[in-house]
Amino acid sequence: MATSGVGGDKYRSYLTEEELKTTQWNAGPPNYDVVNKLFEEGRTKVWAVGSLEEKVQNLVKTWEMELVHKANPDDYKTLDAKKFVLGINEEVGKVGGSYNVFLQTSLPPALRSYDPDQESYESSQSAFKTVFPRGFALEILQVYSGPPVIAYKFRHWGYMEGPFQGHAPTGELVELFGTAIFELDENSKVVKVEFFHDRGELLADLIKGERTGEASSNAPSGSGCPFMA
Repeated sequence: MATSGVGGDKYRSYLTEEELKTTQWNAGPPNYDVVNKLFEEGRTKVWAVGSLEEKVQNLVKTWEMELVHKANPDDYKTLDAKKFVLGINEEVGKVGGSYNVFLQTSLPPALRSYDPDQESYESSQSAFKTVFPRGFALEILQVYSGPPVIAYKFRHWGYMEGPFQGHAPTGELVELFGTAIFELDENSKVVKVEFFHDRGELLADLIKGERTGEASSNAPSGSGCPFMA
């Protein structure tokens, strides 16, 4: 599994200065300083360095970073791009980023407050950077089993400080709880991931604000500033 970053990000591997320069990025090298601060201020668990929980947390954060921000699958270190299967049976590139992964639904389009089928990688990133300008932090709450089949409980959280789909920001804490299963191969590469959570838990908090009648404004484009994990 990925280990704590050395000379790079504190909670993600493969983000050293050299790797930032040599990796092909979707929108420039990511910088996690802001969401790391949110994580440190709001986490409920502090796992010992080298513990299974700390290693799993680092793996999940690194996996998400690679899948969302790396443009070339050949640069992936945590997963085998040729064998990888996502629980929603879609490639993340086709789904359009990590939020669209979490918000897949079988609801009829007319009943969707957010329709991932109509959102691209760019529009999804922009919409949720606007909603959560400080990011959407991730912590591992419990690890039920270790590799090669890792099962764990997670918590995502952030503060709704920007508009969403015409709803005004509330400034309130927004949380998403769930479980996931990561399957690793003989080379400790992720080959299958499944998520189990209630998408309505996230969306309900995002449409609580007063209706403004205006679509969410786009966040400024730029250096690929991360918003998740």
